[in-house]
Amino acid sequence: MKHLILMLALLATLGLAACDNRPEVIYVPPPAAGPPGPAGPTGATGNTGNTGNTGSMGSPGFDGNKGDTGKPGEGTTVIVMPPAASAPAN
Repeated sequence: MKHLILMLALLATLGLAACDNRPEVIYVPPPAAGPPGPAGPTGATGNTGNTGNTGSMGSPGFDGNKGDTGKPGEGTTVIVMPPAASAPAN
């Protein structure tokens, strides 16, 4: 009985998929335009913009507060260097 229901569901799915009657949409591109014409005359030069504001009295920025000095570490430090890059093989 389980096989019969499975076969009927499969047959119904195939039957519904075969009945796809939606119209096919075909895109027709517009006709190509002719060659471009000659370039037009150059326009007038625009106005120069205003100069931006400068900082307070032209002074540089202030340094921030300095942090506390660190203490030396204990033990041995191990530095692992990456392997040198080799030339690619042709």
